Amino acid sequence: MTDAMDTRLPRFVLDDPEFLRDPYPVYRELRARGPLCRGGPAQWVVTRHAEVSALLRDRRLGREFPEEFQNISVGPGPAVDFLRRIVIDRDPQEHTRLRRLLTRALTPATVRSLAAPMAAMVDGLLDEAVERGTFDAVTDLAQPLPVLVMSTLLGIPPQDRADVMERSIDVAKAFAVFIPEQERAAAHDAVVWLRAYFRTLLRRRRAAPGNDLLTTLATVRDGDWSLSEEEAVDNALFLYYAGFETTTNLIATGCAALLHHPGEQRRLRADRSLLPTALEEFLRWDAPIHTTTRLTLEPVEVGGRTLRRGRVVVLLLASANHDERQFADPGGLDVGRRPNAHLSFGGGVHHCLGAMLARVEATAVFDRLLDRFTALDPAGEEDWRPSGGGFRFPYCAYRSLPVQIR
Repeated sequence: MTDAMDTRLPRFVLDDPEFLRDPYPVYRELRARGPLCRGGPAQWVVTRHAEVSALLRDRRLGREFPEEFQNISVGPGPAVDFLRRIVIDRDPQEHTRLRRLLTRALTPATVRSLAAPMAAMVDGLLDEAVERGTFDAVTDLAQPLPVLVMSTLLGIPPQDRADVMERSIDVAKAFAVFIPEQERAAAHDAVVWLRAYFRTLLRRRRAAPGNDLLTTLATVRDGDWSLSEEEAVDNALFLYYAGFETTTNLIATGCAALLHHPGEQRRLRADRSLLPTALEEFLRWDAPIHTTTRLTLEPVEVGGRTLRRGRVVVLLLASANHDERQFADPGGLDVGRRPNAHLSFGGGVHHCLGAMLARVEATAVFDRLLDRFTALDPAGEEDWRPSGGGFRFPYCAYRSLPVQIR
């Protein structure tokens, strides 16, 4: 049966405030009805782990959306050009070239070298909390730490960091499947401002190289491959945004996981060797990125239905991470869960470029929290904010998460 013939599948809708606050009951209901549901026009949504995992690795699906599609979803302007140049939205062979060059810049050795400085950054952010007896896991930790890390990596001067972060939040809108008309100008304006900023910084590095990622992006080569100035600028912008937005969500949801599951928090404190599996469980329990999208490059069968070429496929990573067919007690938290085949970093050729950085950063956070405090308890009402159409879309990210420390 082709997509044009089907009218009986459930529809995935985003206009329910309760869904935005807690989408997991809706995900569960959709999974129970099958692996596939309908989205918007010419759009399909995949809910179950086996199908999402397979499609992440299926070369019949790509990330390069036609310009006309992006003009409809984002609106004509600089953000469309930006999306068509960054590594996440390119298909082989251009994706292969960009990813290899960016990997040369963001090496495992570079990431590992940040472990000790990250721990010092966490301590610096937590020092005031010790005096107060409380801290906000979002505003005092999850937001400022990734900004510090990415600013250090890229060599962004301290006096510029607040402006760069503020503009980067507006860039989040460009990654939505569809941006409301009233929000499009902010996304385009942010791209223009950030491109000008990173271009200026990049040219300074070419004139006076530093020990940072931006200097490497300006000079990196792999055989005959190199980055044009436009590619270096746009991918530096993308790495900065992706490096703080997703890690902010990981740290916040990891803290929420420990606050909501005091028994698992005590278990982790009693056996610190569980920290690596605990981090993977935080990623599974509430994914930093709930969805990713693909475009069918040729017909693909999903759940007994054939999706025609040129269809948008929304892969619900967070739903797949709670699939009862893959995980025992998926709604519960198990800091020692093994195996844990979560899909929070995607898969296939587009597996998250910054996965190692996110893990090292989260390790520094939770290692220091467990070292410095004997208990973390809720200290007030949690607050959420709409994702603005960014990577967290369609879920809400934490705006505030008060924590009592002992």
